[in-house]
Amino acid sequence: MCLAIPALVTAVLADDMATVSLGGVVKTVSVALLDEVAVGDYVLLHVGYALHKISEEEAERSLAMMAEGGLLQAELDEIAGDAA
Repeated sequence: MCLAIPALVTAVLADDMATVSLGGVVKTVSVALLDEVAVGDYVLLHVGYALHKISEEEAERSLAMMAEGGLLQAELDEIAGDAA
C-alpha cells in the first residue's frame, strides 16, 4: 500500500542512515532528506526514507487513525516483509 508511517529513531548510523522502530519492526532507513535526526525523534517514513520529523503526539495520532482505519497492520506487515 505504501503509506507514509510514523517511526521512532532508535539509532543514528553513518552515511545518513538510522535504525527505526515501527510497531515492533526494526528497519534501517535513509535520513538523508533531513537536516538533523537524533535518537528519540519521530519521523514520517515512506519507502525507506525519512521525509519529515514529527512530534510524538502527531505520531501517536497518526498511528491511532491508521489502526482505526484498518491500515496499520497491513503497512507493518509490508514493512516487515521488506526487512526479511
